[in-house]
Amino acid sequence: MNAVEVEAAVSDLAVAEFDKDEFPYSFLRAFGNKETTINLLRNGGKNASDCGGVLQVNNVHIAVTDGNVSQKLTELRESKKTKSKKAKFIVATNGEYFEAENLISGDIIVCSLNELPDHFAFFLPLAGISAERQLSESIFDVRATGRLNRLYVELVKDNPDWASSERRHEMNHFVTRLIFCFFADDTNLFSSPKLFAKKIETMSAANSSNTDFVISEIFRAMNLPLEERDEGNVPRWAREFPYVNGGLFAGSCDVPKFSKVARAHLVHIGNLDWTKINPDIFGSMVQAIADDSERSDLGLHYTSVPNILKVLNPLLLDTLREELSEAKNSRTKLVALREKISRIRVFDPACGSGNFLVIAYKQLRALEAEINERLNEVGRKSEIPLTNFRGIEIRDFAAEVARLALIIAEYQCNELFRDQSLAIADFLPLSKENWIISGNALTLDWEQICPPYGAISSVVSEDLFQSNLGQSEIPFANDGGEIFICGNPPYLGSTPPNRRA
Repeated sequence: MNAVEVEAAVSDLAVAEFDKDEFPYSFLRAFGNKETTINLLRNGGKNASDCGGVLQVNNVHIAVTDGNVSQKLTELRESKKTKSKKAKFIVATNGEYFEAENLISGDIIVCSLNELPDHFAFFLPLAGISAERQLSESIFDVRATGRLNRLYVELVKDNPDWASSERRHEMNHFVTRLIFCFFADDTNLFSSPKLFAKKIETMSAANSSNTDFVISEIFRAMNLPLEERDEGNVPRWAREFPYVNGGLFAGSCDVPKFSKVARAHLVHIGNLDWTKINPDIFGSMVQAIADDSERSDLGLHYTSVPNILKVLNPLLLDTLREELSEAKNSRTKLVALREKISRIRVFDPACGSGNFLVIAYKQLRALEAEINERLNEVGRKSEIPLTNFRGIEIRDFAAEVARLALIIAEYQCNELFRDQSLAIADFLPLSKENWIISGNALTLDWEQICPPYGAISSVVSEDLFQSNLGQSEIPFANDGGEIFICGNPPYLGSTPPNRRA
């Protein structure tokens, strides 16, 4: 199982009707134990518990109690079998409260049973997943990815033509639009909280017969300026949505057909708190949804933030921090450093869903914010443009997600370092400038995409989600800066795949 599948299974377990006899086995199933293993524990004499529970050797000791959960956990901790059978975890619950301990690290969880999904990453070693720390800091991203994955699979099943190579781009673009709407729902970008989610629930029929029409009309509204909506016959209930621009809702507003199950998944996704989205890694996780070859690693297939910083720190950030330290409170030096940072260009020629670019942008914004604080200019508008963070990505959906991740990162930085009202005012309508190219980095001219000082880019279109070569040019907002090339390009070994034995 992957992390997303574990989170979904634990979520299902938490809301299921509690059965004290079955809970230990359901818990083990949630972490990938097969029925043969469950049957051996239940009937085959493999259960080593001496506490009236279930003990899986070298794994976990679980017990359900009608009394005090903390006392039961202590009993499990002091159990001779827990020690002799080398259990790594102990778990106790009474159906209402839940407690667990990692006997190796000593970490403990105390929560209500319905809060268990918030702590799923604590138990990932039970599923053979070692990235617990990274994922425990990204619980929302895993949960949102899991919900999106369920929706994606259901839509592909119900709309086989959308899964074809000819229409797969449309399906991926549709998911990108949904992500924007969910994010906007929870960040006051729309006129009222959860506007998109509420319109889906109230305007689309429970049998899902018109769900695609409702979504299509909302998308169409967001592509039309307010003064054009009468002429465009936009339904009155869709006119609350703002004009978004930026190419995000341009072109076809076709939406795949929704089954009742797909509509239910959509509603559940909308009820999540999308303010918790982490663009540092979320892009890679969403990218995996649409890539069958990556779905087996769903929730784990990304370059972690610590590893990204291992590249970015010595490449440019360490030097900038040293200059900031040396500047102390000198206004002349601080202003000069701020200008230098605003001119820096970061280029990832194999950017995937933009992890390196997002982290670089956020780190430079943090440095700029510290300079502003020393200059008593907190809340000052940033001079670091997104168009200074450029990339090439061969998969068009990943390129779309990279642009969206950077847009979200910019909003979050504005909200953090300035003010939410200012962040909202600066956000919409989106710019049409496009700075991530969908193409083959081995055949494109890098200097045309991230040109040196004094030159301008000539391979970028004025559509946020199109990047046809040879269209209009976008100069750097702050010219004359240094260019830093970074990334983690895919490596399949020294032998091309088609030549391997």
